[in-house]
This record gives sequence, C-alpha cells and structure tokens, in this order.
Amino acid sequence: MPRMRHFDYLGEDDRERLFLRRPEEFGPADDLALVGVGLGATLYCPGTRPALARDIVRRSAQGVTSVVVCLEDSVPDGELAAAEHNVVAQLRELAAAADPTTLPMIFVRVRHDGQVPTLVAALDDAVRVLTGFVVPKFDEETGVPFLEAVVAASGATGHRLLVMPVLESPQVAYVESRIDNLLATRRLVDKYRHLVPAVRIGATDLSGAYGLRRSPDLTVWDVRVVADAISAVVNVFGRVAGGSYVVTGPVWEYFAAAERLFKPQLRESPFVAHADRGLRSEIIGADLDGLLREIVLDRANGLSGKTVIHPRHVAAVHALSVVTSEEFADATDVLATDGAGGAAASSYGNKMNESKPHTAWAQRTLLRARTFGVAREETSFVDLLDASLHP
Repeated sequence: MPRMRHFDYLGEDDRERLFLRRPEEFGPADDLALVGVGLGATLYCPGTRPALARDIVRRSAQGVTSVVVCLEDSVPDGELAAAEHNVVAQLRELAAAADPTTLPMIFVRVRHDGQVPTLVAALDDAVRVLTGFVVPKFDEETGVPFLEAVVAASGATGHRLLVMPVLESPQVAYVESRIDNLLATRRLVDKYRHLVPAVRIGATDLSGAYGLRRSPDLTVWDVRVVADAISAVVNVFGRVAGGSYVVTGPVWEYFAAAERLFKPQLRESPFVAHADRGLRSEIIGADLDGLLREIVLDRANGLSGKTVIHPRHVAAVHALSVVTSEEFADATDVLATDGAGGAAASSYGNKMNESKPHTAWAQRTLLRARTFGVAREETSFVDLLDASLHP
C-alpha cells in the first residue's frame, strides 16, 4: 500500500522553516476522511500516455499524491482498446519496477462497469498499485453496477479498492431533477460509504449541459448556473448531519497564459512583504492567479482539494491547503470546550469563536492539518508556494 506525506520533496531546512506542525504520513488504508482530504491536487492523465509509468514516478517525487488515469472522455472511442492495453502494461511496469509504498494513490477512470473486472484480471498481482476507480456520470441508476463490480473485484483479489463517484450528469445540472437525483445518489453512496474517500464534481460536463465554458479570467463560481449545481452537491453530500463526505474541487482546465480581459486579482502586498515580486509575475504569467482565486472560493464553499491537468497546478493547491497558525489556534480553542457551548474571543483578537456552530469546522481544519501540516505564524502562502514551485 502506498504511504505518502505532503511536502516530503522539500529539504529538511525548508520544512523546519515553514511548518509549525509537519504533515503526517497517510495512505489509502487509513480512515477514508483522512484519505479524502489528503488527495489534494489529483492529477488527471489520459490512459494513452506511452510513458505513463515513468511519469507517475516522476510526479510522485515532485509532490503528487493522487493520480487518475482516464479511460473515459480523454480517450477517443476508437483508441479505447489500445488505451486499456496501455494502462494495464504501464501499471504492471510500475508494480515490477517501483516500490509500491513510494507511489501516489492511483485511480482509473472507467467508462463502463465491465472495465473493472477486465482491468483487475489483466493486472493480476500488479493490482496492488491500484487504489481504486473513478466513476463518471454517477447517479443512483448508473452507480450500482460500478459499485458492485468494485466490491466483487476487491473480494476476488483480497485488495481493497476504493471508488470516487463523479457527479456531472445532466440530471444534476438541470434544476427540475437536481435535488431528487442528488438525494437518491446520496442514499446509494451511503450504502457503500466504506469505499468512498471523496465525491468529485465534473464542472466541465455540467457546463457542457448549457454549452458553456468559463474563461481563465473567471472562476467556476462566476458561472452561476454551474455554481448552483455545485452548491447543491455540497448541500447534499457536505452537510454535517448524517455524516459528510469530502467533496473535491472541480478541474481547472487552463495551463498556459492567454490574452487577458481583466486585470489580475492577485494582490501585490503579500509578495512585497516577502520580497518576492518575481513570484507574483511568474504566477500571473502562467495564469495561476485565476487558479489561486478558485481554490480559495472552493474552500469557502465547502470543497477540498482539486482536479488538475498540469503538474504545475499541484503546488498551488497544496500551498493553499496548509492550515495557517491562526486557523489552527482557533480550531484548537473551539474543540477545547468539548462541545460545552459558549463563545470567546480568538487568541488572535480579531474574531469570535463559538463552540457549537464552529465545532464541525474545527474538526475539518484539524483533519486538514494532519495531512497538510500547520504553517508557522510568520509563514505565508507566498513562502509555501515559492518553496513548492522552486524546491
């Protein structure tokens, strides 16, 4: 089983300088809530990549902790059989050449349930490098055969395989069917909770239902019809009552600078304070400022981590996932009341901490602190991002 730790690629001096509490080691055998938060930036790779095994090893050394190998939308229909063969060959190569404990969590995104037993059988003993499957267009009806196939494959191999459903169907997009569909899907997922570390959102497909595509100047939260659907997913799967699921942030699909319509919204002052104006220019030049804004809005709206399509995006997601010393102090103070209620000023003297309504937030914050660590008081996201981009 893989074992990983965020920011392990940094040198000892950098980790000592940046972290008050360092990230903990974790892996797919751990509590699924910890696994879901630890996914971080999940890198998607087409199953047709000829050097997939080598790429996974290299990206793992650079901080990638979760990978999805796609056999669905990223593969042309006519190349599916070749892609399946390639994925099996590449994963077998990984199993033969790499220490499985050093690999990221690897999921395969399948397009039909029959691929699950076929791929698992073809992998044979190499199935140990596979963490699980990502199921597209998931809902109450389509999800059942996938889930049953994964359960059967786990039983046959003795290797626990996980499932990450992707909510992206037109039934989720359309307002008249959305709530009934999500509630029914939640009831199904609850039956297989022990297999589901996170629920993913397919913003590209949700946008496609309306013929839309956001520009790099906008976040997914600016596209109201899609933002409404994402909010409904969080409402159903992220609510505390009944046990919440980790819901991951949707894909950021831009990886090269494009002509801008609006000025960058990335403030200059944090970079000035840390004498790193050059990093700000680098971020803007690579269109990472839009990604940073979307990550912040994702978390504000209850999402964790993100789907990414370029390795450079991983550093941005992970730098903004580290718990600040202020967040950690507030969360610790809230939980110290042991649910007894009451309110008190934050030790930072800038907000009120209320025990009962802030308890779930505090618990989630400390879970994130376990996987991504706690920054020192003098450490900002600028320091973390700079260290991550230039280790």
